[in-house]
Amino acid sequence: MKQLLHYFPQLSEQQRTQFAQLLPFYTEWNEKINVVSRKDIDNLYTHHVLHSLALAKVLRFKSFTNILDIGTGGGFPGIPLAIMFPEARFQLIDAIGKKISVVKAAIEHLGLENATADQLRAEQVQGKQFDFVVSRGVTQLKTLHEWAKRLVVENRELRNQQYNKLPNGLFAYKGGDLEDEINALGRKATIYPISDYFNEPFFAEKYLVYLRY
Repeated sequence: MKQLLHYFPQLSEQQRTQFAQLLPFYTEWNEKINVVSRKDIDNLYTHHVLHSLALAKVLRFKSFTNILDIGTGGGFPGIPLAIMFPEARFQLIDAIGKKISVVKAAIEHLGLENATADQLRAEQVQGKQFDFVVSRGVTQLKTLHEWAKRLVVENRELRNQQYNKLPNGLFAYKGGDLEDEINALGRKATIYPISDYFNEPFFAEKYLVYLRY
């Protein structure tokens, strides 16, 4: 929590309380289901919560922004982002039912009225579009791009609401050498090194890749 408050000192009391609840919540669930790597649970705030919140350093979602978290796993990055942006709307999906059960429990436990969770693959999402798709450590950028371009509202001017500073698109959390993945995309991508925002060694060679639609 100390790291979190260092990088985000403006958190409200409610947000601080919700973030503080994450460690005991995931520790308890990890004893039943391997939601977070057991060697990682002591580093939950650095490796999962703070990592998820790197996006908040790039873009602050405005009210009523709709975000889809593909392959959320135990709820990352969706749960920390939903805490950080209580006026935005989040749908968290994953193909694995046990993980979605944990995410639903987290949403209820934290009182997150701006988040829902569903056992779905990206290909199964129908009848709804989003302002942004986010995904953390799920698959190759080219595959994420194919999923996201169908799900993101492309023409922002048609939306009767206040828009964000960046056009609608995909944010993918990636690590390591991205050259091959970027080349395979065949289109422009913007890369944000997370180490520009957080000093911990863990964030070396970790990036947010942004594709606008």
